[in-house]
Amino acid sequence: MSLQVVTANRLEDGLVVFLTSDGNWSENINDARIADGKEAADALLAEASAPELDIVIVGPYLIDVEQQGADIVPTKYREVLRTKGPSVREDLGYQAV
Repeated sequence: MSLQVVTANRLEDGLVVFLTSDGNWSENINDARIADGKEAADALLAEASAPELDIVIVGPYLIDVEQQGADIVPTKYREVLRTKGPSVREDLGYQAV
């Protein structure tokens, strides 16, 4: 099993967010809490799916990631796009900051 993190969309503005170690949500994937193994991933998703979070985020789910040095990088292209923004206009999205 690969490493996984939980991602969702923040209801306030629709931005992609990641569950952090302190139970908050961050726009930066490098702040995400990493689950290693099925049990840890299931527990992480259960925490992110708590009913009280329905007013903060929507659609939490697990994504596969890999550690590349100090960075956490999604393994699927779809998640890379969600993390960084549009691939056709690098002056838009998170990569433009």
